[in-house]
Amino acid sequence: MSRNLLLLVFLISIMACKTAGSSGERRESGNHLVNESSPYLLQHAFNPVDWYPWGEEALEKAAAENKLLVISIGYSSCHWCHVMEHESFEDSTVAALMNARFISVKVDREERPDIDKVYMDACQLVSGDGCGWPLNAFALPDGQPFWAGTYFPKEQWLEILKRFDELWSSEPESIKQYAEQLTEGVGQQLDFFESSSNASLSTQALSNITRKIISEVDFEKGGIKGSPKFPSPGTFHYLLSDSYYFNNNESVNAVLTTLEKLASGGIYDQLEGGFARYATDDAWLIPHFEKMLYDNAQLVSLYAEAYQKYPEQKRFAQLIRQTLDFVEHNWLTEEGAFFSSFDADSEGEEGKYYVWSLEELKKTIKDESEFAVFADYYNIEEGGNWEEGKNILHIQRNIEEIAARNGLSLSVMEALIEKLHKQLLAERKKRVTPGLDDKVLTSWNAMMLSAYLHAYHALGEGHCLDVALRNAQFFKNTMMEKDGRLWRNYKDGKASINAFLDDYALLAQSFIDMYQATFDETWLADAALLVEYALAHFSDTENSLLFYTSDLDPPLVVRQKEVVDNVIPASNAVFATVLWQLGHFLYNKSYLERAESMVRQVQDAVLDNEQPRFFYKWAGLFQQMVFKPYEIAIVGENADALREKMMSHYLPQALFLGGKEEGSLKLLEGKYSEGETLIYVCRNKVCKMPVDNVEQALTLVPVVQ
Repeated sequence: MSRNLLLLVFLISIMACKTAGSSGERRESGNHLVNESSPYLLQHAFNPVDWYPWGEEALEKAAAENKLLVISIGYSSCHWCHVMEHESFEDSTVAALMNARFISVKVDREERPDIDKVYMDACQLVSGDGCGWPLNAFALPDGQPFWAGTYFPKEQWLEILKRFDELWSSEPESIKQYAEQLTEGVGQQLDFFESSSNASLSTQALSNITRKIISEVDFEKGGIKGSPKFPSPGTFHYLLSDSYYFNNNESVNAVLTTLEKLASGGIYDQLEGGFARYATDDAWLIPHFEKMLYDNAQLVSLYAEAYQKYPEQKRFAQLIRQTLDFVEHNWLTEEGAFFSSFDADSEGEEGKYYVWSLEELKKTIKDESEFAVFADYYNIEEGGNWEEGKNILHIQRNIEEIAARNGLSLSVMEALIEKLHKQLLAERKKRVTPGLDDKVLTSWNAMMLSAYLHAYHALGEGHCLDVALRNAQFFKNTMMEKDGRLWRNYKDGKASINAFLDDYALLAQSFIDMYQATFDETWLADAALLVEYALAHFSDTENSLLFYTSDLDPPLVVRQKEVVDNVIPASNAVFATVLWQLGHFLYNKSYLERAESMVRQVQDAVLDNEQPRFFYKWAGLFQQMVFKPYEIAIVGENADALREKMMSHYLPQALFLGGKEEGSLKLLEGKYSEGETLIYVCRNKVCKMPVDNVEQALTLVPVVQ
């Protein structure tokens, strides 16, 4: 084993090196990816590397020929995936070695997050924090990983291939032994959550979580301290609700500072709307330019709820509208679904579509006085504020200050900026657009569906509800079977991958949100159908947490559970939240008990963790359990109008139900009174005297601390 360990140390030490060189060759007949639907896999379909998609054919061939697997995982908008493709996977020398000595498998991590998680966990066990995408794993013919790393320049990649080929020929038992150990380690990742706590959650426990999260917040620049800097919407969603429950000024400052700095930074597309995935610096200036549906969905939701709580923040409303306008113009399909992402690159250059030289700006904005105001507002520098003399538009001072400094009224300043935006957008549209990943993913769409509903409540604009309804109907008609089974992906009229737990959990959550926005009980029935299917096919007989993959799926080397929140919340945390909410709506005791059991399974691990921001969704559910929900029933002819008015307020403690008639929910029994529309504020199935106006109803929803 010593030689193997020395090799691993060597490989880890070269992970960050960079060189270039590629012959850029193309395989005219294509490889085994040519019939795939994933845009990422199709990008590699004509590489000289003989790629296979993940599946039985590749595994059987590896076993029959006794060859190691190279499992290369990425996604369509991944910049370094493109770099490694150009340097290595289009190179005939690299391809010849990979084709002769390995079976090479390409995986779209967005379509197959289950596979990605197995090999990412392996990478993190081997390499610590130095893992990302492209993710390149080496595995036995049966898929057991023995090593994984990320981007490698061509020369290092060739050396890695040669060394593992040599080791497989000379010391196969050492590789098999290490693979067994590493696979066992991947399978033990959830041992941390194997014990169940009987301790009750408390306000003090929530305060401790908040204290730890607050200690990591950058109160000057917003977000979490350090760089690269990710928006982390889930963390700040938790802090927003903390500010509601505890009137915590630190949480208020953390949320408002972060949202204001995000809106002003280069990470936000100041011309067209939409957020990039992250910033490479600590001040949100320099984005990694790819735009993802899931980021924008969660950020729209966060800004919408913040606007509900702080309606004086008019910039938040503007940002919501602009971002959703970007989404609709670029990602909304004719069928009502949403595409996945935009690439960071265009014409092989990162950020080229978004940045401006001084000369380009002056050529477009010909009036010198108008250009001076624009340059002042967006901090344009003669030599550029980024690479090669290019400028990233960003804001450092508010529009009122810039207007006053330039002798303009606020209304004139706003009109000028709007006019110049249109000019620059028209010019930018002449450029080559970044690559579009036009697959549809269920879980990502569910988050955007909820985002549109949150925007509807915050802005009161019916168009948001219309888009949400169309999207929800697409999933009912196209992606959901009669028994509740879901598909994960959809492209060109075809769905091909069985859904995962996050798809069920997030779509069920969006259906619950849809019920609250419409009072149409069919959405609750659909949410319950998804829940029942997931309980039947994802449950574990040994504890209450659910597996990430269905029992109908071909097994991987490890069947995992998703517990830790990442940029997308953990599927178990979302599912527990769905059970908790649906249990209250439907008076379903078993749902409530299952949610409580899931929380007991994780609560000690979450409360003891020094970085509970990685459990923000669980922490949010803890809040709901400590501060019992209000069930607000609105019944009568005017129910829609009163619901919209009441839901324009930020009430994270409330579940809304009702309709123009009594409906079938138990909590609505006896609450219809002909000729009246009444609001009932209930808690623990006990209702206060009804009122007929929102102002009075709001006084009946105090925060209990």
